[in-house]
Amino acid sequence: MLKDITLGQYFPGDTVAHRLDPRTKILLVVLYIAALFSAANYVSYGLMLCVLVTCARVSKVTFRNMVKGLKPLVFVIVLTAILNMFYTAGTPIVTIWKLTITREGLKNAVFMALRIMMLITGTFLLTYTTSPIMLTDGFESLLNPLKKLKLPIHELAMMMSIALRFIPTLIEETDKIMSAQRARGADFDTGNIVRRAKAMLPILVPLFVSAFRRADELATAMESRCYHGGEGRTRLRQLKFAARDYIALGLGVLVVAAVVTLKHFGL
Repeated sequence: MLKDITLGQYFPGDTVAHRLDPRTKILLVVLYIAALFSAANYVSYGLMLCVLVTCARVSKVTFRNMVKGLKPLVFVIVLTAILNMFYTAGTPIVTIWKLTITREGLKNAVFMALRIMMLITGTFLLTYTTSPIMLTDGFESLLNPLKKLKLPIHELAMMMSIALRFIPTLIEETDKIMSAQRARGADFDTGNIVRRAKAMLPILVPLFVSAFRRADELATAMESRCYHGGEGRTRLRQLKFAARDYIALGLGVLVVAAVVTLKHFGL
């Protein structure tokens, strides 16, 4: 299960999606989320699904990697769908004990499950096709006007970059600790929820110790390289918008406009 967590992973490539400016991809994700939450019916959800599939094909991210990112959240998706199915008022279809499944609830359950799955896979495409360093530069550039309010934009972007960078590392570290505990007879797969939670305690202590040790080593390395924040800092690669970025942003705006129009007509 831990190996199925793909958040923060970057898959190098030379596709159009990889060559886009990171600021463009961040703005496209914002437009994608806005369009997804504006979708209200079958046609608009079908349009968003086509957009997601097209983006995945362009970025050449395999279907297997996209599904792997959903596996750890299957319980949340199923629970959300069940709650929408049973607790939405409308035309009754069937009654199970004191719970009634309505036609509107069934529709909301399907749409909510689709929305969560498309939201996760769509946002994961951002980290799949953008390195943490470029993603940090993109966020810092977009939030640069907030520096006038004396906000530590560079430090916030750096923390986000470090967090994304160390997610795969901590997952790998957790997997190693679990394998070592299993070799010593630990059982993480049987028993009730309380027993499984207690079995996880021997993992948390060495994991926290390892995380703090890595943080201390990283802080020492940054200090030894005279890192003092964003003041006077230069970049190897300067971010510049190209024609493909303007085209991509234009297509993103068109998708949002199309979804809003479809919602207006009840589609």
